[in-house]
Amino acid sequence: MLNVRRNKKPDQPVPRALRAFHIATGGILRLIMLIHTLLEAAVSAPIRFEDLGLDPVAITLGPLSIKWYSLAYLSGILIGYWYLLKLIDQPGAPMARRHADDMILFATLGIIIGGRLAYAIFYDPEIWANPLDVLKLWNGGMSFHGGMIGVMCGILYMARKEQLNWLRVHDYIACCVPFGLFFGRLANFVNGELWGKASDVPWAMVFPTGGDIPRHPSQLYEAALEGVVLFLILWLAFWKTKARYEPGKLVGIFLLGYGVFRFGVEFVREADAQFEDSFLYTTIHMGQLLTLPMILGGAYLIATAKRRRVRVEATAGSASVA
Repeated sequence: MLNVRRNKKPDQPVPRALRAFHIATGGILRLIMLIHTLLEAAVSAPIRFEDLGLDPVAITLGPLSIKWYSLAYLSGILIGYWYLLKLIDQPGAPMARRHADDMILFATLGIIIGGRLAYAIFYDPEIWANPLDVLKLWNGGMSFHGGMIGVMCGILYMARKEQLNWLRVHDYIACCVPFGLFFGRLANFVNGELWGKASDVPWAMVFPTGGDIPRHPSQLYEAALEGVVLFLILWLAFWKTKARYEPGKLVGIFLLGYGVFRFGVEFVREADAQFEDSFLYTTIHMGQLLTLPMILGGAYLIATAKRRRVRVEATAGSASVA
């Protein structure tokens, strides 16, 4: 008899994005288990945020402190990049690997610059009394809507420079955004900020800066809807339908989905204190106001996507797709 030896495949290195994902998910699982334990005790007393033992600072190295908020941005960008590479490996992709590499820079700059400027303009206009305070990112204050516009500007610049179909590039990038939204909202929760309105639901929490009353953990609602649910919707649209061959459809789904979810959650989220005694506090929140153009724009892009479908010539992936 012949002895046949099978060659073992060499161990494949684990991508950095996956390692970051494993670390992040490990922390998330611990958080879920802790919340589950406290929910069981919530029947007799409301959950107090301090009892969760959460610290905004993730790592302390001597004088250097790294916060969960920073890691949330980093995780969202790295995992989003890893997922983008999976998307552009499919037939008819609108960009190549080198374009995806460039997008990391444009996305990061767009998120930081756009997010910070929009926060200063819409949420904290008094900051312009000392313009240098706008640069103090460590003091907090970012707007998703501004970050989104910043990323869109980066995509437009890159698409024009590289002669790419800017709308189809938006489609692919939109599928990756829920990662950042998910980790960002979890970071908001760990920071004990952006809590919801007073509530008597069993999972209501007493936040340190929200007074001694139980409130909706609206950050977790947004993490679930804008992160998990929106990602699943886009995943189904990309992998199970031909939406990626209809320019604008995927980004339209993202805009409509995010807009509806954000608009709805704002009903149980406490309005921004700086708008107290104004209609943005009592009638409609700033977050709802800013999502209206997203809802309308998203609906338009979805409704008109089929008429934009043309023969797709692959920039990456494999052959043309009719």
